[in-house]
Amino acid sequence: MANDRVIQGVAMGVILAGGAGASVLVPDLVDEAERHTLRYTDTSVENVPPIVALGTAIGALRGLIVDYLWIKVNMMQDQGLYYDMLEDARLITKLQPRFAPVWTFHGHNMAYNLSVNTNTPEERWEWVRKGIALVRDEGLRYNPNDILLYRDLAFWHDHKIEGVSDDAHPIYKREFAKEWHDVLGQPPLTWPERTAWMQSIADAPDSVEMLVETNPDAALLVDRLNDELAPLLPEGATVLGRELLRMVTMLEAINGASYTAQAMDLAGMLDDNGDAVMGKLDALRRDPELAPGWDALLATLRKEVLQDQYNMDPQLMAEYTRDFGPIDWRHPQAHALYWSRTGGKRGERRVSDDDDHHAINTDRQQLHSLQDLARGGRVMYDPFSPSMPGRFPEPDFIDTTSQLFDELYVKYNESSGMGGETFLEFIKNFLGHNIRVAFRQGETERAEELYDLLDRRFGRGAFPPNPAYSMPLDVFVREIGRDEYDRQPYVALSDVIGGLRYAFRVGVGQNRPEIYEEAIAFANDVTEFFRTHEFMDFETKMGTGRMRDLVSQIGQSAELAFLQLMTDPSVPIEERATIWAQVDDMEPQIRMRTYDRIRPWLDREISSGPLRGRIAVDQLLPEPPGMEAWRAQQAAQAVREAQEDGGGQGAGVERTGDR
Repeated sequence: MANDRVIQGVAMGVILAGGAGASVLVPDLVDEAERHTLRYTDTSVENVPPIVALGTAIGALRGLIVDYLWIKVNMMQDQGLYYDMLEDARLITKLQPRFAPVWTFHGHNMAYNLSVNTNTPEERWEWVRKGIALVRDEGLRYNPNDILLYRDLAFWHDHKIEGVSDDAHPIYKREFAKEWHDVLGQPPLTWPERTAWMQSIADAPDSVEMLVETNPDAALLVDRLNDELAPLLPEGATVLGRELLRMVTMLEAINGASYTAQAMDLAGMLDDNGDAVMGKLDALRRDPELAPGWDALLATLRKEVLQDQYNMDPQLMAEYTRDFGPIDWRHPQAHALYWSRTGGKRGERRVSDDDDHHAINTDRQQLHSLQDLARGGRVMYDPFSPSMPGRFPEPDFIDTTSQLFDELYVKYNESSGMGGETFLEFIKNFLGHNIRVAFRQGETERAEELYDLLDRRFGRGAFPPNPAYSMPLDVFVREIGRDEYDRQPYVALSDVIGGLRYAFRVGVGQNRPEIYEEAIAFANDVTEFFRTHEFMDFETKMGTGRMRDLVSQIGQSAELAFLQLMTDPSVPIEERATIWAQVDDMEPQIRMRTYDRIRPWLDREISSGPLRGRIAVDQLLPEPPGMEAWRAQQAAQAVREAQEDGGGQGAGVERTGDR
């Protein structure tokens, strides 16, 4: 009996010791589980998808099935059987939804392997879009804290859509801009306005039902849409959804924002043909009684679409716009920035010290995206034009990129093997590019300031000192430019446009024709460099020439630079009016060629700014003589361009007076 009590006492002691030990070990085990994403979310019982419960119920058999399928899809990949992999890869995602590599494997297969095996650019885009949507809409919902999914999603937007390695990249850029233009519409002009605009979407109710309960103006609008517009839609169509957003943006373009729509007189055709749906929508948009409800309804619908169909957080979109610059969400790099920054925040705490390169690569993507937005983050997009959306430099991103670099350099300076030095080459290239841009735009003080910063960090101020940046500024700009053109050809376009922008402001605005002629000579010199480049004759599978496309854009650089300058709200309106009045002396006919594209932007700027009601747009931007004849001449050409996406090979900067 006594022995039994001793045994029981010892057993109880072992149990208590085991419990005490477990209480010490469990926190570390939970932390390891989070670091290796073995839990669905940071709270294990939170929103567990049914498919996760189903996979768990299969038990040990699931592992055997998944192993077999992985072996099978890898063998099919080696054999190039990409289409045959689809079903097996999809089954793996169902059986093992919390294993991030299966989602990126499946998405990459769609966006890269399957897309390039299609026959048309449109088919390519469909597979690229599907691959991105798979990871964004499904993979991240099952693995919301996995940094690898965010990193790859950001990289695909950067490399596949915004990059130039894919022959069909112009189609990707156009289709991406169209998709996001349909969702969000034309963004406001200035950085503060864009921040407030995105914040209004973030602050909107989560559903139309909630909006109607709290906003009488929106409730009236919803009733009218249901009573008057819904009966005109196809059977089963929903009036309050994404299609309404698309029709509203199309209507706004027809009524003035689209140069192509004006040239083709789509507004007149709409009236003549009597399109019942668009006609009714136009009437509802113009009804002054309904005006107060439209902004609230559109903001709510956009919030619903962003959350439900794109798995994006409008509040984060507003914060990134506020913190980094006037983000235009029709630009793929805006989304690369969103996913890399969001992934860094949500997934960083689950990255172990041994895997910190995942966090470094994700944060590095933020810098690359901001760099690209500084170079060409300002988008000019016409939804009725078959051309690739225009890209213009957005200098507001320069300072925020430098600030982020400083933050990340300090953050990773102590990381072994992958520390802050991994960012040094990036910031050297970034500063070098912006020095050239500032210099070409005549901002000599800004260029000197950046050049001094480059010299302090990596030149004579470094340890050991490096004399690489002791040469005069103009020599540095000339020598570094050609080296970068070989590595990144599209950088040349921003250099040329920067120089021409300065030429318009000083050469035209201050009546110094020698400045303008010097900029034209530089543009022609760059054009000749690429026209005689060894890769000039390379033709892609899609029947396009990458270098020929670039030369064509540089050939139109005077027009592109003028459009950028005249629609830039940071340039005083009086200065732009002076340039407009004098530009034909140096660049004949450029006003005719750009008037219908500039006018809607200036209308928006005046109607929403401090000059509202004080001055008419026609006083600042009088219509050039002969515009009616010019429009008639261009109408037929616009119709042809809308039917076929043609391209040309430029031989120099196009002097519009020669046309």
